[in-house]
Amino acid sequence: MKYQAIALAALLGLYQNAATAQDPHAHHQAPGHDDRVVLSLTPGERAVILEEMRMFLHGVQKMTGAMGKQDMPAVAGAARDMGQKMVHEVPPALREKLPMAFRQLGFSVHRDFDQIALDADSMKDVSFSLNQLSAVLQKCVSCHATYQIQVPALNARH
Repeated sequence: MKYQAIALAALLGLYQNAATAQDPHAHHQAPGHDDRVVLSLTPGERAVILEEMRMFLHGVQKMTGAMGKQDMPAVAGAARDMGQKMVHEVPPALREKLPMAFRQLGFSVHRDFDQIALDADSMKDVSFSLNQLSAVLQKCVSCHATYQIQVPALNARH
């Protein structure tokens, strides 16, 4: 149990390092300066994308909790919920509006979760699944470093 807690803490530290490694001077940029590609979406489309990201975050939390308990069927189930079946929940018109590189990265993440589910079921190896999850999360870090969805202007009353 102690081993998994240490591994998880180390993993989270790696993500922090990976995010800053992409641009070691990112913390020195002027406030408000953001070179990421803007995804121009309607408020409804933005909500769909943000809901998918929250579902990923929730799924990763379920996976890591299950890994800590060495509950590989639960790891597989959580990963499967984020697999290719999730792709069909994004409206086709929105999918077509997104840049090809963004879509390709997203599709690869869904495929990766399907693979994690298969391997968790067959191998039942927490360490292997954790390494797979680390690779997927690196894709998340890369995507968040590359793209942004601009926040709609707030109502003047707020």
